[in-house]
Amino acid sequence: METGFPTGFATLVSMVDGATSLYLSNGSGMLGEGANDRVAAATQSFVTAVEDHLGLLSPDPDSDPPAAGRVIIRALTYQGRFRAEAALDDLGHGRHQLSAVFHAGEGVLNELTTIDQARQTGR
Repeated sequence: METGFPTGFATLVSMVDGATSLYLSNGSGMLGEGANDRVAAATQSFVTAVEDHLGLLSPDPDSDPPAAGRVIIRALTYQGRFRAEAALDDLGHGRHQLSAVFHAGEGVLNELTTIDQARQTGR
């Protein structure tokens, strides 16, 4: 799931095996966080949500990042690459068919944020 912001974009990568990383276009991010039980559980929910909504995704011809205020949900499957793009506001407020997928991805991001905050405060 990629989210566009005025200053760049964030890419959440979640794999079936629980591997989870967050890449930011400024070069920072969080790599290999799937070993954390809470992240792994959120990742599984996110991957399942994507699988449940694959029929709403279309073939993905490129890897361009989203514009500010847009979200691209991508899936790499044995049948190829797929994607759907929507406004962040529509996804966040439940006005899009893929809002459940978006919120599952946000669940992963929330767990990553908790880890990052704990590291910064030394807890």
